[in-house]
Amino acid sequence: MDFRKWGSGVLLLLALVACKQQDNPFLLDSRQYHREVEQWRSQRIARLRAPDGWLSYTGSGRVKLGSHRVGSAATNDIVLPSGPAQLGTLEVAADGTAVIHGQAGTGATLNGKPLRQATLRPVTAGVRDASRIQLGSGEFYLVRTGVTLGWRYRDASSPRRRDFRGIDYFPVETRWRVEAQWHPFPEPRHSVLLTSIGTPLPATLLGEAVFEINGRSHRLQPVLDEAAPASQRLFFVFTDRTSGRETYGGARYLYAAAPQDGKLVLDFNRAMNPPCALTPHVVCPIAPAANRLDLAVTAGEKYQPLAQ
Repeated sequence: MDFRKWGSGVLLLLALVACKQQDNPFLLDSRQYHREVEQWRSQRIARLRAPDGWLSYTGSGRVKLGSHRVGSAATNDIVLPSGPAQLGTLEVAADGTAVIHGQAGTGATLNGKPLRQATLRPVTAGVRDASRIQLGSGEFYLVRTGVTLGWRYRDASSPRRRDFRGIDYFPVETRWRVEAQWHPFPEPRHSVLLTSIGTPLPATLLGEAVFEINGRSHRLQPVLDEAAPASQRLFFVFTDRTSGRETYGGARYLYAAAPQDGKLVLDFNRAMNPPCALTPHVVCPIAPAANRLDLAVTAGEKYQPLAQ
C-alpha cells in the first residue's frame, strides 16, 4: 500500500467534510460549536453592558392624553429619575401627536440643538429615527407599544449597568441544537401577542417549526421580524417547564435563520431572557399559548430576580 497516497486521500476527505460543514448549517462540529456559543454569550453580555444597552434604563411610565409636566422634581406628572427639575410640558393630542415645550436653561438638547418646542416621534417597531432628548448622560424619549404610549429614560451611569455581574446559564449541550421541520401556513396569519404589562402587540405568523425531543413531537410558532438580519429573521417567544422556576416566567426568546429546504435550526443553548427580565423599565411580549412547551428546556439563560 502507498501510504503517501492514502494520507493524501484522508486529507482530501477531511477537507471536503469541513467544506460541507461550513455550507450546511445542520452539520455540527462539537468543539467548534461550544466555542461559538461561548463567543455568542460574550457578545450578548457586551451588548447588555453597553451605554445604550438594556441595563441603562432607569425610568419608565405610561403617557395619557393631555398635558403633562416633565422633570425630576416630585411635583411633575412625569417624574424623571435624574436631569433638570423642570424639563418642560408634554402635550399629547387625541390623534397621538406629542409636542414638548422645553423650558429654557435646562441644558437639554434634541438633535444637537437646545430643546425648545418640538413634535416627538416615538419609538415603534421598525423605527430607527425616533426623537430622543439628551440630558447629560441621560436620555428621554417616547415609545409606542401597540396602542399604548409610554416614556423611557436611559442613563449610561445606571447603577444596574454598573453593578451587573453577568448571567447564569445551563451547561452547553449539543442535544439542544435541534433540527426542526418548517411547516409554512398557506397564508400569513395575523395574531396578537400580549406584553408583560397586558397590552396587545400585533404580530405576523408565517408557519411553525416542528421538532422532536426524546421521541416526542413539539412545535413553536415564530413571529416574523422583517427588520432583523437573516440570521435572526424568525423570533420565537416561548415558555417551558423551567419557566417561573429556573428561567423567567413570562418567556424566553430565541432567534433563528430563515428555513432552508424546509428545515431550520433551533439552538436552545442561545435561548435568552427578555429585556424585562433585566430591567423593570421596558415592555416585552410574553409567550402565547401555542408556544408553551410541555418539556423542560434545560439550555440557555437562567433567571436571577431583579434586585430592588
